[in-house]
Amino acid sequence: MKDRIIVYYSLGGNTRRIAEWIQQEIGGDLAEIQTVRPYTGSYDDIVDQGHAEVNRGFRPEIKPLKADFNDYRQVILGSPVWWYTLAPAMNTFLESQDWAGREVYPYATNGGWIGHTFRDFERACVNARIHTGLDVKFNGSALQTPEQEIQKWILSISN
Repeated sequence: MKDRIIVYYSLGGNTRRIAEWIQQEIGGDLAEIQTVRPYTGSYDDIVDQGHAEVNRGFRPEIKPLKADFNDYRQVILGSPVWWYTLAPAMNTFLESQDWAGREVYPYATNGGWIGHTFRDFERACVNARIHTGLDVKFNGSALQTPEQEIQKWILSISN
């Protein structure tokens, strides 16, 4: 079994940026969750669509990961916060996996309030050991969370 995979969903690039930072610091394979039907339109159109999807519990179809998830015991999960919870594409992924015996380190990127995002990670990753998550704040693409706080969390991830 391989050591670590970093699985993330990123619409605007902020969550990807943190995933790549994690990989650079501690290694692991990167796997991006991608929807079969990409979000299109203006920012406001996508926000409205995302809000409606969260409200109705929509789970978009996602493309298969390029890595075999079953090969990993340690999983770092990254999702943007959409209306105080996980992005619908992340939920699709989480609900399709067997979490038994895995170590999970979640992080969430957002421009405001984290809401119940980390509780939702815990609910979805049944039978996994969930570690304390990292709340990463952005203002647009400008990082607001101190870099040393992110670095400390990354380095706390054990082998």
